[in-house]
Amino acid sequence: MFKKSKFWAILSVVLVASMLLAACATPAPTAAPQPQPQPAPSDISCEGVTAGDQISMLYQWSGQEEERLNAILKPFVDACGVAIVPEASRDQALLDTKVQAGTPPDVVFWGSTQLKQYAEKLVAMDALGVDAANYADYWKAMGTIDGKLLGLPVKADIKSIVWYSPKAFTEAGYTVPTTWEELDALVEKMVADGKVPWSMGMESGDATGWTGTDFIEDIILVKQGPEYVDAVIAGTTPYNDPGVQEAYEIYGKWAKDEKYTIGGAAGTVSTNFNDAINKVFSTPPEAMMVKQSGFAAGQITTTYPTLVYGEDFDFFQVPGVKGLQGGADWGMAFSDKPAVKALFAYLASNKGGEEWAKVGFDLTPNKAGTTTYEDASLAKKAEMLAATTGFVADIGDAIPGFGVTEFRGVTDWVNGGDLAQILSTIAAAQAEGTK
Repeated sequence: MFKKSKFWAILSVVLVASMLLAACATPAPTAAPQPQPQPAPSDISCEGVTAGDQISMLYQWSGQEEERLNAILKPFVDACGVAIVPEASRDQALLDTKVQAGTPPDVVFWGSTQLKQYAEKLVAMDALGVDAANYADYWKAMGTIDGKLLGLPVKADIKSIVWYSPKAFTEAGYTVPTTWEELDALVEKMVADGKVPWSMGMESGDATGWTGTDFIEDIILVKQGPEYVDAVIAGTTPYNDPGVQEAYEIYGKWAKDEKYTIGGAAGTVSTNFNDAINKVFSTPPEAMMVKQSGFAAGQITTTYPTLVYGEDFDFFQVPGVKGLQGGADWGMAFSDKPAVKALFAYLASNKGGEEWAKVGFDLTPNKAGTTTYEDASLAKKAEMLAATTGFVADIGDAIPGFGVTEFRGVTDWVNGGDLAQILSTIAAAQAEGTK
């Protein structure tokens, strides 16, 4: 006779196995917003669009990022009745394959290097009827290839910032520096007080060194300016130029000496970049400052969930920078059909900029969003972005096949390598990548 106890035991095993299989399954992608047609508001144009028109779209975002994109697109989708057909992937080869096969998506959100790579296949923004009045001249310059604006910057993050604890600064009697000279003096004051100024760890697996190259680029922005950085990216200023060498020497003074950074050279090379952030906000703090981009806020609140922005952690712009270093995602079109035109018109409009800022998907380069951020830290970064007269890409990201050599070079420099030889090696990779 089949006993009830045996039945329930078997059923329990089945249920547990089902739960385990569900937990291990790949999470489904975030569904694209479905149109809920309603009269188009006056600030969204749907000219030429028929309800049900589709836009195929490829981007690198997933999870929360994809959810935020969907929230930004929803007013447009609802107004025009457009159906978004999305695909999310971080695989550049997937995009290349689609383009080479002659079946690219209607719209791509990708990096700035693809503007040049696909220049002959992209639809120019003016052909889409885009009004670029909401974008600073430096954005338009970055997106222009052979005289044509081929992309619309949609999402930006700035790297030229330093994170610190306002409470720790107040307790020590320190104030936020506003010039490079004040920063240098503050660093020396911290050393004299027996404190470690910097947490400069840059370990990141095969990409070890990237935080060092970011720091060096910001020093170049202080000493030389954004035009100089653009010239390095273009290859017209060689990487072993005296201006680059000066920045390496300044960085090396801090990154190699345990008076200035946790663990000296060994600590810089071996400490993971996320751990480097955490060390500034530990109790007691192991260092007073860490230079890192906007994602540091998430690392801080994940590690120390009770800390409050503006009280326990905050940031300031690298003092003296003549422009900002950062990254941006660009919207590109392989189609000029009416739905695509309407999408880009929306993104470039006041409404599009305001929605992007409200949702808080990093920063919008659209100036219309400057005053509509609901997140205080994003609003502060947006003010920095609005005030800057120049924005430059990460050199390592902007030159094809170059980043790994640059990362290895700064790591060798911190480990005691010969600077002239290191810069010559990096300059050779720069020349190859900018042919």
